[in-house]
Amino acid sequence: MNTVAAFSIFGVDWIFFKPYLVLGLALGSVYALSGVGLVVLYRATGVLNVAFGAVGAAGALIAYYLINHTSTPHWLAYSICVLFGGVLNLAYGVLLGPAFARRDPLVKMMGTLGLALILLGIMAWRAPIGGAFARFLPLPSSNHIYKVFGAVMNLTEIITLCFAIGLTLVITIFLRATKLGTAMRALADDREISATLGVPVRRVEASAWFGSGLVCGAAGLVLPDLLTSLDYSALTFLVISALAAALIGRLHSLWGTLLGGIAIGVAQAVFAPYESITQYRTAAPFVLAIVALLFFSRKRVVTISGAAR
Repeated sequence: MNTVAAFSIFGVDWIFFKPYLVLGLALGSVYALSGVGLVVLYRATGVLNVAFGAVGAAGALIAYYLINHTSTPHWLAYSICVLFGGVLNLAYGVLLGPAFARRDPLVKMMGTLGLALILLGIMAWRAPIGGAFARFLPLPSSNHIYKVFGAVMNLTEIITLCFAIGLTLVITIFLRATKLGTAMRALADDREISATLGVPVRRVEASAWFGSGLVCGAAGLVLPDLLTSLDYSALTFLVISALAAALIGRLHSLWGTLLGGIAIGVAQAVFAPYESITQYRTAAPFVLAIVALLFFSRKRVVTISGAAR
């Protein structure tokens, strides 16, 4: 049975279905690279940064203001968006990170939730949503259209997918082949012992905060273009899908997080043509994360019970 016939069984023509898969791959790539940013920070500091989406949204709004209300060149506004994420994350990590260093993971996470709510409140105050007014932050790459395997994709979607894969590869090599990466892995294993052995804990954690923040800014820059609108509320809650991707990777595996993010994006996309279930697409991150966690916990139970025999 060929692919076209297989899709016809479900009442969806393959040609009609392609745009949904393309968008799903692109959105899934944003979820994936965001999840990778969360995992890297968690492995180095033990912090689940739920302000990830809010930081990216704030950077996107700054870029929007610079482009539409000043004479700032577009490339500089985009760079400021990405850099803003890194600087804000770094400021939080340097100023508040040490205070939370020895607290429970839940307390650390709630600290970043406070940051998310503060940013969301500022954005709602300075850039309220409502009425017929809508904000757009298109990237020049979205004007370039290509045909890939019979599907129409713009350059933004291609770059997003390639960037997610490339970032995962680069970070994997970085963690294995550099002194700073080795120090991050050491911190993930035991912070106290690493400090005793001379690892510059504060410096390593600051690097993790800054690097993760740059990914925040990149996600905040790309997502408004993919969604065709700059909705800072939707960008803020990007962290839900990113966190689900990180959980699929068990907060450790970068490649598992990458595949998890892409799977979430594709799952949300393939439900779109079906009117009866399209309203439940937002549940895809939770469902996939729960299934993955149950699968991994089942595998662990089988392994332990097998060892007991």
